Amino acid sequence: MASVQQKIIIITAPSGAGKTSITHHLLRQFPQLAFSISAATRQARAYEQDGKDYYFITLEDFQHKIQHNEFVEWEMVYEGKYYGTLKSELQRLWDNEQCPLLDIDVKGAIHVQQQYPETSLSIFIEPPSIDELKRRLLSRGTETEETLQARVNKASYELSFKNHFDKVILNDDLPRACAEAEAIIREFLS
Repeated sequence: MASVQQKIIIITAPSGAGKTSITHHLLRQFPQLAFSISAATRQARAYEQDGKDYYFITLEDFQHKIQHNEFVEWEMVYEGKYYGTLKSELQRLWDNEQCPLLDIDVKGAIHVQQQYPETSLSIFIEPPSIDELKRRLLSRGTETEETLQARVNKASYELSFKNHFDKVILNDDLPRACAEAEAIIREFLS
């Protein structure tokens, strides 16, 4: 098996499926894991910090980095909103002898696992249903009717890719889903 420095763990899911909650749980359980900070062109939310939650960069800087092949993966996730994983971020974590844990969208996750087929583990977090996903998104209080519908439509599409990933975890009970993810990662890191 590859050393920790070469391994990558990818957590992906439709928005609202519980991917971030499971990611935070895994980071608390495994000190050798480190959150891979994505680059984003959107504005930071009130509770987010640059260099901790995301690297918030301008659209121009993002496009410059695309042209210079500085991303492992990048996507325009929503109109005008780019997200991506910088090669330098993965290298930073490997240099610290940590295993990058990526919390990224479905298309990006497919790109990363294609580039690191021998050393990556990809986990798709599946919501119990589209109706439950919609309820979770509504409970956040951050969605307009238009953005909610866009996220629900995207989620329906993303669910069609779940079989492209190494493991699928149904998140109908968060503690159980966290325990399942923990067991999968413990085996991968051993």
